[in-house]
Amino acid sequence: MKQIYKEYFQKSKVFLYPLLGIKKGIRFVPIQTYTSWDSVHLMGDNFLCLYSIDHQCNTTNKQFEVFKELHLISHPKYKEYHKINKELHLFIFDLSDFKKDLEKFKHGQYSQFSEITKIKILNFFGKIGTISEYIESYLYPEHYYDLYSELLNIPAEELEEVGELCDKPNIEKEDFQKEMVEIKLFK
Repeated sequence: MKQIYKEYFQKSKVFLYPLLGIKKGIRFVPIQTYTSWDSVHLMGDNFLCLYSIDHQCNTTNKQFEVFKELHLISHPKYKEYHKINKELHLFIFDLSDFKKDLEKFKHGQYSQFSEITKIKILNFFGKIGTISEYIESYLYPEHYYDLYSELLNIPAEELEEVGELCDKPNIEKEDFQKEMVEIKLFK
C-alpha cells in the first residue's frame, strides 16, 4: 500500500455483500447495495442489492433469470424482490444472523466484527491486489497503524486512539432512494 484510499465508497458493498457468500467475479453483480430504503422502509437487519439488467437483450434477460433463481431467490437469506422498472431489480436479504456485526457496521467499527465475519470478507476479496490490503487494514487496523502513520504523517498514537482506519458508512449514501433512481434514468 503506497497511499490511503480517501474517496467515499459504499461500505455495505464492501463489508456486507461478502456475507451473502456469492462468489466474486460472478456474471451479475449489484450496481449498488444499501442498508435501508427511503430512510425508514425496511430498516434493521436488511441488506439490499440493486441489479441493472439491459431489458432489450434477450440473452442477458434469460441469463439473469437463471442467476436470479440460482443465487438470489433460492438464497437462504433471501427476503423480498421488487422490480423497480424494466431495468432495475431490487433484492432484499435478511442478515439477522449477523446482528452484532451489523451494529458494529452502523458505527463504523469494522475492526470489532466477529472473526467469522472478518474471514468471510477477507475470503471474498482474496489475498492479491490493493483492495485486499485496504480491506485487511480496515479489519485489523492494529497491524497497520505504523504504515498509516507514515502515509498520513501523523503519530501512530493518534490512529490508535481513533481505532478505525476506515470512516463510518454515510447513512444517506447507504439509503436506496427510489425516486432518485427514477429521476436519474430520465436525465
